[in-house]
Amino acid sequence: MTQKNTLHDSGNMPNWKRDFPIQQKKATHVSRREFAKFLALFSGTLALANGIIVIRSLLFPSKPLEGEHLVCREEDVPLGKMFQFEIEGSRVVPYILIHLAEGEWRAFEQKCTHLTCAVRYRDDLQKIECPCHHGFFSGDTGEVLQGPPPRPLPQLEVLVRDGKVYVKQDAS
Repeated sequence: MTQKNTLHDSGNMPNWKRDFPIQQKKATHVSRREFAKFLALFSGTLALANGIIVIRSLLFPSKPLEGEHLVCREEDVPLGKMFQFEIEGSRVVPYILIHLAEGEWRAFEQKCTHLTCAVRYRDDLQKIECPCHHGFFSGDTGEVLQGPPPRPLPQLEVLVRDGKVYVKQDAS
């Protein structure tokens, strides 16, 4: 019995190459039309995703914070320091509580208004810093001082009673 030779006699070409005669250059070539189709599909997908986000935010707006929320005790946050906390509502929102050197208290949303990076209070500068793109906000008012952030930080009203610190939606 003779074994079947897997190589074609002429030029030692394997059977699979003879059965599928596709040149590598043609297999890896992308035409302008194929590339334009890819770009159109990719762009359309991105536009659709952005549209869904806009529609969702219009149909299901986040509810304002209701009532007062206990954050911590006064002695938990030394002068010039910040305390991170979250409030659960229609969504979980991270905030920072700042005990300013003057003894005043401020609470701001912890997400930068540029690209939602987490901000932090810098006592040495007395500013709130966004480390992603070096944006700075006022530690007192949350107003933009420098950098790319387009809006001030959303602020909560801070109440101190019986040695405990509470926050509620800012009345203004």
